[in-house]
Amino acid sequence: MNAHQFSANILIVDDLPENLRVLSQMLEKQGYKVRKAINGKTALRATQSTPPDLILLDIQMPEMNGYEVCEQIKKTLLTQDIPIIFISALDEVFDKVKAFQVGGVDYITKPFQIEEVLARIETQLTIQKQKQQLQLEIEQRREAEEVLYQSRAILASVLNASRDGIAAMQAHRNNLTGNIEDFRCLVVNPVIAQLLGHRKEKLTGKTVLKQFLSRIEPRLFDAFVAVVETADPVEQDFCYIQDGESYWYNITAVKLGDGFSVTIRDITQQKEMILSLQDQNEELAELSTIDGLTQVANRRYGDIYLYQQWQHLIEQERSLALILCDVDCFKGYNDTYGHQAGDTCLTQIAQTIKNFLRRPEDLVSRYGGEEFLIILPNADVTWGMQVAELVRTSVLALEIPHSSSVAEQFVTVSMGVAAMYPSHSVTMDALIEQADQALYNAKQSGRNCTIIAPGTQI
Repeated sequence: MNAHQFSANILIVDDLPENLRVLSQMLEKQGYKVRKAINGKTALRATQSTPPDLILLDIQMPEMNGYEVCEQIKKTLLTQDIPIIFISALDEVFDKVKAFQVGGVDYITKPFQIEEVLARIETQLTIQKQKQQLQLEIEQRREAEEVLYQSRAILASVLNASRDGIAAMQAHRNNLTGNIEDFRCLVVNPVIAQLLGHRKEKLTGKTVLKQFLSRIEPRLFDAFVAVVETADPVEQDFCYIQDGESYWYNITAVKLGDGFSVTIRDITQQKEMILSLQDQNEELAELSTIDGLTQVANRRYGDIYLYQQWQHLIEQERSLALILCDVDCFKGYNDTYGHQAGDTCLTQIAQTIKNFLRRPEDLVSRYGGEEFLIILPNADVTWGMQVAELVRTSVLALEIPHSSSVAEQFVTVSMGVAAMYPSHSVTMDALIEQADQALYNAKQSGRNCTIIAPGTQI
């Protein structure tokens, strides 16, 4: 994420003015908006008036320490989701564990590396932004509440330090060339040890990283080398496949002496949910083009497709034929046989039409209740007439009984055909109107027939 583009609002809480000055200058230089609070009570008032995007919080402060400030923030609905990074001179394990227990998302020990502070801030802001975007997408889905719950659970697990892999690595260089050949484990936590396949105690001082990465993602080794040689932090996701299962991890690495520190987070569930949402989006996109009853294109997609073909055929200078098909006396059919039978009848007719459209560019859409629109690109009126007659006679051949029809004893259709060369001087509505007029003439001519629009010459 680019800090200049995001312009995040960061609140720094520290009782030492010098610390506030150093941190605020560092962050403002990176394009962040910075506010400062000299104690816990001031910080709480600041979060209530204008909630920040992220908080850097000292622990040792008079009256109210950082742990108490964090607990108050997390109890308030307005501020409970703000990421809090503790930044303190306290470096005992107890202090760090308590920081996470009260709701912190990260912990930086003073004196700090500027690069580390910036990398961790950027990581948390990115996670927060992804969380907001993901929640917004989830709310638009039918199972929004369940998916939203899962996303919060997933993101909570990502922010839970006990599930993060943390390690410090030192470069192991070639004595002659000075090139990095591997990395020696200085500090590893149990999660990293489990990933590397060794007990934590046996990894300290060992050079096993290159061998391990060669099995899962060799490019990560080159990325870590680049972090050490250029001092540029790296953050990326990678997929590790083991026993046919895919595991996704987020890696953040920053330079540390002649080596780097790395944080690894399991984001498998988050990735799976995103992929699931993408699949749902694709499914919804497909469903939005299909008529639920007849399983042919719906009116909306038919209009879009007709417009696209109209524009394309203008460029190609080719003709376009339209057929409007209407089921004769369909209201009487519904009244006689019931709406369920009517639905079955429409489905049979739709599939019959679809079966005669063998060219990939031809399309049938349900245009109205019992009306269908057949779009025939690169076709003249003769071809349109042939297709219409094939459809009409095939529907009659289905021999669907229709005792209340004034045309036949079976279900029939009337067809209106029109064709023209699309151009910028006329609209496609003109072609639709011609086909509609032809359909009207077919109805007036006794139904169960095909009529070409008056004046059609192509």
